[in-house]
Amino acid sequence: MKITSSASRRHTGSRDRVDHWTILLLCIIAGARVLVYCAAFPFFNNVDEVAHFDLVVKYSHGQPPNGFEPLSPETAQYVARYATPEYLSQARSSTSGHVPPPPWVRGPGETSADLAQKAASWQRVINPESSQAPLYYALAGCWMNLGRAFLPAGGALLYWIRFLNVPVIVALVLLAHFAARMIFPESRFMRLGVPALVAFFPQDAFYSIQNDVLSPVCFGVAFIGLVRLFRDEHLTMRAGLITGLAIAATGFVKVSNLPLLGVAAAAILFKAWQLGKANKISAAFSTLAVLALSAGLPLAGLVVWNEMRFGDATGSAGKIALLGWTRKPFTYWWVHPIFSPAGLWTFWHELIASFWRGEIVWFGQRLALKPIDYFYSISSVIVLGTGAVRAISTCVGTTDLRRSSLWLSLASFVAAVAYLAALSTAFDFGGCVYPSRAHPYFISGRLLSGVLVPFLLLYAMGLDQLFGRGKSDLPRWCALGVAVLIATISEIVLQVPVFSSQYNLFHM
Repeated sequence: MKITSSASRRHTGSRDRVDHWTILLLCIIAGARVLVYCAAFPFFNNVDEVAHFDLVVKYSHGQPPNGFEPLSPETAQYVARYATPEYLSQARSSTSGHVPPPPWVRGPGETSADLAQKAASWQRVINPESSQAPLYYALAGCWMNLGRAFLPAGGALLYWIRFLNVPVIVALVLLAHFAARMIFPESRFMRLGVPALVAFFPQDAFYSIQNDVLSPVCFGVAFIGLVRLFRDEHLTMRAGLITGLAIAATGFVKVSNLPLLGVAAAAILFKAWQLGKANKISAAFSTLAVLALSAGLPLAGLVVWNEMRFGDATGSAGKIALLGWTRKPFTYWWVHPIFSPAGLWTFWHELIASFWRGEIVWFGQRLALKPIDYFYSISSVIVLGTGAVRAISTCVGTTDLRRSSLWLSLASFVAAVAYLAALSTAFDFGGCVYPSRAHPYFISGRLLSGVLVPFLLLYAMGLDQLFGRGKSDLPRWCALGVAVLIATISEIVLQVPVFSSQYNLFHM
């Protein structure tokens, strides 16, 4: 009996060591992948990178915008010198003669007047992202100031700001592993499969300066805290404080995270109702109060900030006016094409494909492959649906933790998608290019980035349910490997041309 127990402990210890080394390897792979692609993409991409960079510059000087302001002179100088025409140009390749060489390889006399004219033009551009929540820009501004301490002003400093995404993706891999280990402690496939999906997730927002990259980390911490709230009868005040601050941080990253705040609030209220029903609310009251105050007070402060600087609670009204959108009467929402089967499929397919691979274009063409986009949207329907429906329907006999975690994951994803669907129907987009009257859909998958960890938990659960019924673990690992290979190979194929750009870090 003692021999068996000792052998079992040695086996468990050996397995844990292998798991730890595997997670470390996934962190290195994820960090290296983001580092290389950040360096490969030149500045400034089509996903509002100029606007996001401008806010980083302003926050780095301790000068957050006080309304919708034009780009700063410093931003304009950077854009004039380092922006490439390769994102939106219709030229097919940099060798076609349509893309001029970068200013830094031309003579100063040849470029100075041209750069001054371009910078003056950029300084007249109003930044439509001025009202974005401040957390990412404050953090990136501090990171930029750290770079200024040992890097000269110029292209290297631009890439330094992007490289903030490297520790972000590493933190996200660790969060995914922690969440999966907490919810599925007995399943090695889930403990390693979820962080593996994160490590190879091909969303190109992580190769850019933009605030979406921080959403999955902030809500990932909040998600883990909410799961612990349902797991532990006596959650510590420290855990309540961390969870509340993570919820507040989610709101401080981006206004599109608003539905996630609603899901978090509903989860907390539901837990309080459970405790009250069991006559245990008094013991947990202090923790719940700390959680609510640490989430609610900062968010209330953000509302005041927006009201003072931008004139409304979310800061969105000014941006909507700049873009030329108008709100439709509620009765007109229901004539939207999203309420037809074809329109609903268009919305889902384009949104989920964008959620997986991103939105960057190159020479005017989206970096996307139609067959791979269909794989993303169809597999998400099948695998996600299987993971959600089967797991929830078989929750009888499973732990409350498993049941509540799955419901929380599903509610978070559904709320985020429903929010974008509601925005699609609520506005007349006028002459806006995206979304437009001709294609009135919010299909920017990066706006779903906050639910990345819950989504991949459900996705991995679906693979486990579809391919893990037999005694062998091989089918489910093969299915996971196929998904990772498809994402990785398609990303490499699509982004190889970017590496040849004369405007990227490798040629600077």
